[in-house]
Amino acid sequence: MEALEVLKKLVTYPTITPKECGIYEYIESLLKDFTPLKFTKNDVCNLFLYKEFKGKSQDKIHLCFAGHIDVVPSGEGWESDPFTPTQKDGYLYGRGTQDMKGGISAFLCALREFCDKEQNFNGILSVLLTSDEEGEAIFGTKAMLEVLREKNLLPDFAIVAEPTSVKRFGDMIKIGRRGSINGILKIYGKQGHVAYPSKCINPIELISPILSKIAGYDMDSGSDKFEPSKIVVTDIRGGMQVVNVTPNDLTLMFNIRNSPQTSLEILKAHFKEILGEIPHTLELKQSSKPFLTNKESKVVMKVSQSIQKVLGIEPILSTSGGTSDAKYFAEFGIEVVECGVCNDTIHAINERVKITEIAELKRVFSEVLKSF
Repeated sequence: MEALEVLKKLVTYPTITPKECGIYEYIESLLKDFTPLKFTKNDVCNLFLYKEFKGKSQDKIHLCFAGHIDVVPSGEGWESDPFTPTQKDGYLYGRGTQDMKGGISAFLCALREFCDKEQNFNGILSVLLTSDEEGEAIFGTKAMLEVLREKNLLPDFAIVAEPTSVKRFGDMIKIGRRGSINGILKIYGKQGHVAYPSKCINPIELISPILSKIAGYDMDSGSDKFEPSKIVVTDIRGGMQVVNVTPNDLTLMFNIRNSPQTSLEILKAHFKEILGEIPHTLELKQSSKPFLTNKESKVVMKVSQSIQKVLGIEPILSTSGGTSDAKYFAEFGIEVVECGVCNDTIHAINERVKITEIAELKRVFSEVLKSF
């Protein structure tokens, strides 16, 4: 079974978040000897397929391949229909080819080949798919993992086939991700005439002395795996866009991509210290938590070694980029790594993947299965 042909079929399903469009029925047909378990929450469809092999009970392990079948809207200006796979100049064009139906096709074919050759695995092999990663991402992988915990089916290890490579396939895998905290700070003053500043309480003047402790401020010094957790201000507004009235209040919005060195509690304490008695409200929301998988973990080492064996290159172990569903596996105590094709056209018009990368990724996953 060729991964490219499977990918072409997957692209034809217009699975814009959270639509599933019948793609799971096709995927189930590829792994007929796997037991299906479906779970739907708030119109989000999740699929878990698993197969248990015979082996020594005390040594059994559970390895899961994971990903999302949903894609972002295609947008206007494509040179070809985004849901009609188009092969040109060594690339396959279509929405989701890189993010991340390419990765899914690779591990589906690797699993199918592994089972067809009747190779043994000491434990359980599984696939976890969701249609909610590009959306709120709260009714997908996380919800499915909660179901698996109740059924005592949580994996020990997981490989998420997100597009992680940069210049060529295999040059980078992700062993962690920064978290994301959104903040809204509101400073309260007293509106008044600029000619009588003593009768006003100007929120701009209240925040000015401490702004350097907010805008561009590093909450930690970083580490060998993570950049410093910087507070990035995205919006400041106050007043009525006139020159003779001081504002009644000021609103400042920010985001911080935090490493494990900076927690939500540490951030709260920082603002409490610098704001002191300044009248204010502060809203903080952790939309995703940071995680880091030990580089000596079996799953990290097996993926890295498989890339070296198949491609002859040693991948960088990175924590860069935005968030992904890998964070949920980490929350459930599952050792997780992300490995996939290049990500230079994800979410873009004319998204495409290099055809050779799909074949190479399938070979890497096959090597992982043989060596795990």
